[in-house]
Amino acid sequence: MLKPEEREKVLFLFNNTVVNYTGPDIYSEFFSHSAAVNSNQIAVVFGNESLTYSELDIRTNQIANYLISKGIRNEDLVGICLERSIEMILGILGIMKAGAAYLPIDPEYPVERINFMLVDSNLKLILTDQKTIENFGLFNEKSGLEVIILDSDKGLQQTSIAVPGTKFNPEDLAYVIYTSGSTGRPKGVMIEHRGLVNRLNWAQKFFNLGQNDVVLQKTTYCFDVSVWELLWPLMVGAKLVLAKPGGQKDSQYLEALIDEQQVTTIHFVPSMLEIFLLSIRVGSCKSIRQVLCSGEELFPHQISLFGEKLGHAHLFNLYGPTEASIEVTFWPVPLDAKKVYIGKP
Repeated sequence: MLKPEEREKVLFLFNNTVVNYTGPDIYSEFFSHSAAVNSNQIAVVFGNESLTYSELDIRTNQIANYLISKGIRNEDLVGICLERSIEMILGILGIMKAGAAYLPIDPEYPVERINFMLVDSNLKLILTDQKTIENFGLFNEKSGLEVIILDSDKGLQQTSIAVPGTKFNPEDLAYVIYTSGSTGRPKGVMIEHRGLVNRLNWAQKFFNLGQNDVVLQKTTYCFDVSVWELLWPLMVGAKLVLAKPGGQKDSQYLEALIDEQQVTTIHFVPSMLEIFLLSIRVGSCKSIRQVLCSGEELFPHQISLFGEKLGHAHLFNLYGPTEASIEVTFWPVPLDAKKVYIGKP
């Protein structure tokens, strides 16, 4: 039904997304370079705890080497079941450095869902910590899983901190996130390094995070937005601040944390953004320079409210399914917008 020139445009011009690229195609290479350049800078903050880039690099090397000693190889799935903590980012980076893909499991999930994920993914090994074991009573001996307790495993503490000799391919899996999907039956979405690197590279090219930027990580790591929250700042020398477990639901806590840590970049689903904006004081959160929204429809009245409370910052609307490496379109939101769009690729 299309004329030849229209067919050409729809099939080829609109899909011409190829760009020249000469950088690393594996996330771990980005992080290793960043850790070397920013070795003495603070990389991660959680409550009163913090790690420099050098400390983060060394400890994640140790985890990777321990996993390799356990037989973990490229594209193996390694589960991680933790509340938000320093151990969470250590585990994720350690798994990736070993060449494996991380599979996040929320310890607050119903036991039936956790058991389904364990069986469906055929997991053999999982990382957790003592608090999760004690509080949630997961992963007993009958589960058949090998459980590594990150904050008390003596074998881990005695493992080499040398750089792992892992060889990577861009097509290797980086992570697997279970979504409910349209059927309501959880399904594991498999994302390769090349898709992850493409997404993070675009973000850095457009938003240009620097060493003085601070990213607040508050999304559950079982939701794909957490991937860029966790990994993007660490590839460019910025600071990653982890909200306390449950803190993502507490507007007053978030407001205080943003001001205390001078957070510059943050993500909200629109419904939580509205709750947050209604509760914060005018003149607070001055450090924020950009807010990224996704996960739900953004409405004009929320944009108007954003202009009243955070008019000094930029607002962006992003859209995309988990299968497409987090997001695939974005729209810089004018604060006088009367309609909301998902933007362009």
